[in-house]
Order: sequence, then structure tokens, then C-alpha cells
Amino acid sequence: MTTGPLFPRRRLLRLAGLVPLAALARPLRAFAGEALAFKELYGSVGVLGLTFSDKVKALAGQTVTMRGFMAPPLKAEAKFFVLSEIPLSICPFCSSDADWPDTIVVVTLDRAQTFTQANAPIEVTGRLEVGSRTDPETGFVSLLRLTGASFRKV
Repeated sequence: MTTGPLFPRRRLLRLAGLVPLAALARPLRAFAGEALAFKELYGSVGVLGLTFSDKVKALAGQTVTMRGFMAPPLKAEAKFFVLSEIPLSICPFCSSDADWPDTIVVVTLDRAQTFTQANAPIEVTGRLEVGSRTDPETGFVSLLRLTGASFRKV
């Protein structure tokens, strides 16, 4: 009596085709980078200003994911917005980095987008930039930025 192989060729080929799909089924968090919370941004706040935390210093230049709220943008469509720890009713940009609130991060997108409801929680993923920077187009000053970012409602 002759029996066929345990895995006929067609079945084996079908299973082999599923292997790439199994890799895609991993949670997106694996690709999103290190989670970073607002409470982890600064090591200290003193008379000399804000001091970045060791975690922020270690993650500088790497992809991170943060959760928060989109502050009301200056215009309906833009290439950037401010991520805030809590919902805000006004745009939080300040005149200098000395006045920089410790509960916001500037988010720069790859392309201009139309923004949605400002009080809905969102998750943002982007490359963390650390240090004072003045945007040449807007003149806005920032201490922390997520660049090349994307966001989604949570």
C-alpha cells in the first residue's frame, strides 16, 4: 500500500505562502519604537530650566511612540502640530525655550494634513529630536520634536 506524503505539495506551497503573512500579523507596537510618556521627558525642573531625562537622552534620534492630545492647530491643514499631555483649548507655543511647557512635544509630519478633533486621544510615532530649535518657516521654538511622524486616534 502506497501512501502519499504527509504534506502534499499543494498544501506545503499554501502554507509557505502564509509565512510572510504571519510576520505581518505581529503587533504594530514591535515596529513603533520605544514608548515614551510625558512624565519621562525631563529629569528635573529647576531654576536653570528643564533637564532632559536619561531616557530621552538615550532615545534621541530613535523612533518613539507617545500618547496625548493634539493641541488646536494654527490652521486647518499643516505639516506640524503640538502633542500635549492634556487637552488644550489654545495653541501652546511660547516665545522662547526658557518658557517651554514640560507637557508638550512638537510633531512634524512628512506632508501637510487636515487635522481632526483636538480633544481626542491620539498615538504619535516619529523620530525623537532633542534640544532647542527654532523652525525657520514659522519661527516657533521647541525643545523636543517627533519628526517624520504619523498619528492615529486611540
